[in-house]
Amino acid sequence: MSEELASGPKESPPAPQAGPREVWKKGGRLLSVLLAVNVLLLACTLISGGAFNKVAVYDTDVFALLTTMMLLAALWILFYLFRTVRCPDAVPYRDAHAGPIWLRGGLVLFGICTLVMDVFKTGYYSSFFGCQSAIKILHPLIQAMFVIVQTYFLWVSAKDCIHVHLDLTRCGLMFTLTTNLAIWMAAVVDESVHQAHSYSSSHSNTSHTRLAPDQRAGSPVGGDPCPCNTAVCQIFQQGYFYLYPFNIEYSLFASTMIYVMWKNVGRLLASTHGHGHTPSQVSLFRETFVAGPVLGLVLFLVGLAVFITYEVQVSGEEGRTQQALVIYYSFNIVCLGLMTLVSLSGSVIYRFDRRAMDHHKNPTRTLDVALLMGAALGQYAISYYSIVAVVVGTPRDLLGGLNLAHALLMIAQHTFQNVFIIESLHRGPPDTEPHDNPPKEPCQGLTFANQDALHTLPACPPTPRLVSPSPAGPQEAVAIILAPRGHWRRRCLKDISLFLLLCNVILWIMPAFGARPHFSNTVEVDFYGYSLWAAIVNICLPFGIFYRMHAVSSLLEVYVLS
Repeated sequence: MSEELASGPKESPPAPQAGPREVWKKGGRLLSVLLAVNVLLLACTLISGGAFNKVAVYDTDVFALLTTMMLLAALWILFYLFRTVRCPDAVPYRDAHAGPIWLRGGLVLFGICTLVMDVFKTGYYSSFFGCQSAIKILHPLIQAMFVIVQTYFLWVSAKDCIHVHLDLTRCGLMFTLTTNLAIWMAAVVDESVHQAHSYSSSHSNTSHTRLAPDQRAGSPVGGDPCPCNTAVCQIFQQGYFYLYPFNIEYSLFASTMIYVMWKNVGRLLASTHGHGHTPSQVSLFRETFVAGPVLGLVLFLVGLAVFITYEVQVSGEEGRTQQALVIYYSFNIVCLGLMTLVSLSGSVIYRFDRRAMDHHKNPTRTLDVALLMGAALGQYAISYYSIVAVVVGTPRDLLGGLNLAHALLMIAQHTFQNVFIIESLHRGPPDTEPHDNPPKEPCQGLTFANQDALHTLPACPPTPRLVSPSPAGPQEAVAIILAPRGHWRRRCLKDISLFLLLCNVILWIMPAFGARPHFSNTVEVDFYGYSLWAAIVNICLPFGIFYRMHAVSSLLEVYVLS
């Protein structure tokens, strides 16, 4: 006691501090983000400036920048693949949630369509090789090479948690992500300018924005230096414009997968973390009531017919345009209304679902939720602008009423679908749900050919002893083992996810392949003016298109996990 008093009070141990690895992890992330922001801002400046005739930035400048970025990103990807092959300990962990098979399959599909688009672009620019810069032909060829290298890279490495060259890897991944975003911006701007040019041509108004051709090579000012007059040239031109939606989705899919890889750099995982959520075998329409897939398929086919009818009639006489818009809005109102009710029903079913919530750290799920919420803002903005234009503007006719109902249902559908998807992604695996009426003594009166089946029964200890047979024993055993799988709630959730998936596909096809009722219906154009309304639509609509395809990917995961 006297020694304790003489020595005075003991000092408390110092508070634990973050180790050097964690501190430099944050520093490496900050460095890579700063690199990405600066490169992206440079790309934005050139791409946006090259979209206007009065700005001395030409499309060849944009092509040169994108080609350089794709070459550098492809070289880094090859270095990454070579390094991971040479160093067996470079990837000690793999994130089971990252890069699911349906996401990689979608990436391959969009990548193939992008390669076809590059073939069309090469043929288009080769049609007038004499008056074009060589970079315009080189750009699609380099992009095809970049797509092949990147698709292979993401197919084999999307799940990697790499632990070598951490800062270099973070910077390389961020630069590759920025390259995909720059390609996405260039495609969106090019498609938007093409739409604006088509609108101005149909309305005999030359005051709208057009592409800025390179006039430094002695081309005549005020005219098109390289007119596309031949039939083959026009086929190539129309072909690659119709394939732009696939290129846009490919860039966004690749960006999301690369972001998850960036989050997983240097990540430590437990040996059992992340396993057990994705079943090894997925059977379509298994354990469903079939009503959801059938109704979704019917709406999909009807939507294709409506879309074809709209595209044929909307550019015709004024009466046929009015009819096409009424058919288009009517179908969308029915489809969005059903999707809203179905999503709300799915959320209600979850109120009775007793599966545990999954609170594990999951960068893939966090990104999915952020993208769903962020991409929905684009369609929210268009809908609210339409609501204001219809309510405040004139005239108030049938088309205005349909437009208003469409905008309101679009907001409701996005909201309830996001709630359903996000809640589904946070649910635990199916085996965490208890039985409704678990038997008190499930091991009595059952005959098992496989003794390992006893381990799957609740409150049933493993035992090597056979239980006395009974007439209904095997049937009761099968019923008990398969009770969670055949539960009506799970079957309803599978129907709901498949129905929403098919509806989102058709709602992606319509705007992605040229359906623009925002300009055919002149309510918003007259209220805001063409320039402002075109800027709103061209900025927000690509996010709405991406939302639909990302929702399809998320709903497929919901179906698998149900």
